[in-house]
Amino acid sequence: MQARGKIFDDISQLMTNAMGVAQGAKDEAETAMKSLMDRWLADRDFVTREEFDAVRAMAQKAREENDALKARLDALEAK
Repeated sequence: MQARGKIFDDISQLMTNAMGVAQGAKDEAETAMKSLMDRWLADRDFVTREEFDAVRAMAQKAREENDALKARLDALEAK
């Protein structure tokens, strides 16, 4: 009976180790894929959301300033 318990303990330990190796391989694959995607995106010159929002705000401000200047110009030309 003792030998049978030892076999089950060995199989249990083997399965636990196999799960640890599988988890490690999964983590390594995820890290490699993330690194690959980051490099691919960087090569495509995509912008971050923060950069996009900053440029959008600058364009909106420039549009408002242009509208104000056009209104002033129209008022001056009307005189």
